[in-house]
Amino acid sequence: MIARRGEPHGSGLGIFRYVVERTIAWLHGFRRLRIRWERRDDIHEAFLGLATCLITYRHVRRLC
Repeated sequence: MIARRGEPHGSGLGIFRYVVERTIAWLHGFRRLRIRWERRDDIHEAFLGLATCLITYRHVRRLC
């Protein structure tokens, strides 16, 4: 069981749930990752790496 937002959970599960959900939502914001068009895994993985770099850059730029 994952705790609801704002409620404590005795086992410590669910602490990072919303961080992961937010990150996955950001990744789905990139059109090429929303629906997989490429047949080759390496190309899809390259787009995934590029998307994570862009998300990190935008996050760091916003903090500065």
